[in-house]
Amino acid sequence: MVIGFLPLGDWLISPLESRFTHNPALPEQVDGIIVLGGALAPKLSATWDQPELGGGADRLTTFLALARQYPQAELVFTGGSGSLTDQEFKEAVAVEGLFNQLGLKDRGVIYESESRNTFENAVYTKELMQPGDGENWVLITSAFHMPRSIGIFCGLDWPVFPYPVDHQADKDDLWRVELGFGGHLGMLDLSIKEWVGLFAYRITGRTSQLLAGETTYCGAESS
Repeated sequence: MVIGFLPLGDWLISPLESRFTHNPALPEQVDGIIVLGGALAPKLSATWDQPELGGGADRLTTFLALARQYPQAELVFTGGSGSLTDQEFKEAVAVEGLFNQLGLKDRGVIYESESRNTFENAVYTKELMQPGDGENWVLITSAFHMPRSIGIFCGLDWPVFPYPVDHQADKDDLWRVELGFGGHLGMLDLSIKEWVGLFAYRITGRTSQLLAGETTYCGAESS
């Protein structure tokens, strides 16, 4: 009954989504733009021979918009497969076809396809791009996922500008009462997984802090 009528998942996920400013101001000079995978289902895309987008599609549309805004920036998509059994289906491969259709074929997008999780996203991307001191890189991912992602990049001594998208919680109506068991349960599942991920990554030393935020992360002074 509680899950059916109260947005418990919104209560858990809203603090994560509020850690960084939405639609943030970016510097005039952007050297690179990184988007984390998680917006497209690689196995379904291969099955149906067309891009099958999921709930994180905002990551890709924002990436396209910023790519046009900063035509000189390096562009990176990082995402392989998080599946234990379907490693042959890589998200980066499916996304490359989509980006080519949408006009990025001539931009020389770099596709990192071996990562299996967010930590590997950051590690492999840094190995590929070898960012220099003083370069401005933008990171795009879902708002609830940004604190953990920024913590990872900071742990690798790579300060990036966070650009959160794909907000899930209705922050202006958190105390609503409504009947929506399926939706509430799905949001609760998503929020619990992210909180578990935050603690697990911090305990294992994969992040620089438990809950990175606008004024506390490694790039706060430069942003």
